[in-house]
Amino acid sequence: MTTVTEQVPARPGPVLHESVSDALITQIREDGFGVLKNALSPAEVAEINAEAARLCRGELGEIERVTRATAEESDEEVMRRYLCIHFPNKLSEVIARTYHHPKIVDVLTRVIGPNVKAMQSMLFMKAEGKPGQAWHQDEFFIPTRDRSLTAAWIALDDATIENGCLWVLPGSHRRGVIYPDREQDDERFDCTVELYDFPYKDEDAVPVEIPAGAAIIFNGYLLHRSLPNTGRHGFRRALTNHFMSAESLLPWGRVPDNTHVAKYDYRDVELVAGEDPYAYKGTVDIARPSVRPDKEGGCGR
Repeated sequence: MTTVTEQVPARPGPVLHESVSDALITQIREDGFGVLKNALSPAEVAEINAEAARLCRGELGEIERVTRATAEESDEEVMRRYLCIHFPNKLSEVIARTYHHPKIVDVLTRVIGPNVKAMQSMLFMKAEGKPGQAWHQDEFFIPTRDRSLTAAWIALDDATIENGCLWVLPGSHRRGVIYPDREQDDERFDCTVELYDFPYKDEDAVPVEIPAGAAIIFNGYLLHRSLPNTGRHGFRRALTNHFMSAESLLPWGRVPDNTHVAKYDYRDVELVAGEDPYAYKGTVDIARPSVRPDKEGGCGR
């Protein structure tokens, strides 16, 4: 007698759009995310990865919780110490230029509008054994007044399930609701809180496996997470930049004393397209590069 084994259907992979097409913009609006293939060239990816090594070695300037490397340590050894560096654009002209990358700005102006500003970059190294991040929405951390927050998550290595690619809950951005948060002690994740009590299950999630150079463009209300890099060797490096409409105030961080929250506008921003209607306020240099806690050294909360 022949035993028939039921085959589990393969989970469909993401659509990789070859250009900034109407189909890509529609998918971002309807599903909350879309993938632009070859957003960066192999040469551009290699340049950013070389810059990542210099940042981790402490060669480009001071980064909170980064120890300057010795000459005997290889780049790979040094990068494996760190999960993620926030605001690398403050020290690296190579990374700062990615705010203005024409292919990505083309997508942003079609999704957000003609006037776009940036406020944050994050450089992930995520070597084998490093954790992921629990379910979250970026607007939970970076609130906008008009729900315009949009991320460009640029793969600097092939991102796979094994090495900890992003997982998304398609359509979870549509309600425009920020879900409750709580502390978590799941060893799979870094120190970031997790969101919960949303109408989706883990089984609804879709892995976004993409090649190096591709960019995931996604809405700030999209629920997403990543799992640890369980690969036997290698990194899952990625650069994430955050953008929003220049028409919106940015009530990010602690509101200063004697300032009404409705008037508060965080001005450590950079215009990447169009005009800034609040340019009369000027800009400031507040944010400092730092390493994201990954639980190995405690979470500091």
